[in-house]
Order: sequence, then C-alpha cells, then structure tokens
Amino acid sequence: MTIAQKAEVFSTKNGALNGYDVVSFYTDSAAQLGSKAYSYHWKNTTWYFSSATHRDTFSTAPEKFYPAYGGWCAYGASNGYKAPTEATTFTFVDGRLYFNYNEAVKNNWLKNTNDYIAKADAHWPVIKNKD
Repeated sequence: MTIAQKAEVFSTKNGALNGYDVVSFYTDSAAQLGSKAYSYHWKNTTWYFSSATHRDTFSTAPEKFYPAYGGWCAYGASNGYKAPTEATTFTFVDGRLYFNYNEAVKNNWLKNTNDYIAKADAHWPVIKNKD
C-alpha cells in the first residue's frame, strides 16, 4: 500500500481513509467501506461513502466529520509523526473521531487519551503537510 505521507488526509489508492465511509463511524458506529458510486472530492482526495445520503451529509459539512489528524494515527501524531491507520481502530473522544495504526496501538492510546491528544494537537500543525 503506497501512502502519500505529505498529504494532510490519510489516503491510499482506495481514497481517503482507505475507502471507508467517514460518516458511517458517526451514524452506525461501524467501519463501512464506501462505494465509487458515492464519492466526493475534498482536501485533495476522494472520499467514498456507502450511500448517497452519507455522501450528501458529508458534502454539506465535511469539517463536522473530518477525523482528527486527517485520519492518520493519533498516537503517532502525539509522538510527532504520521502513520497509516486501520479503520477498525476508531474511537471517539468528546465527539471527535480518532484512528490508530492497529489494535495494539489503540489499546495503548486508550490508556491516556487526554495526554496523547494534547501532544498530538501540538504536533499536528507542524507535521500535517510533512513526510
């Protein structure tokens, strides 16, 4: 899987978030693959959705659904770097969507999310457009 780490949004050849429907995390608390039939281009990448309703919901307010750190690993961001993520590692903290590299990293992330979020928030402006 080739990943353009300079991009602000975690994206693969399958689109933003590796082709997963970002709205489904909010509406269904589930990782659902999107469809090429329901796409929307935003932040220099293509986002895919599982339905026209999800696509239209996103297109009217994409910032509302935009994951923390562009969908890159939240734990990685807290340590000053970007790392790819798996859709199943999602969590919500205060209504904000976060992803992690894998389940082991997510388990570590869950031990001290507030501290990791503060560190990632400080690093993100510096790393978001870097390799």
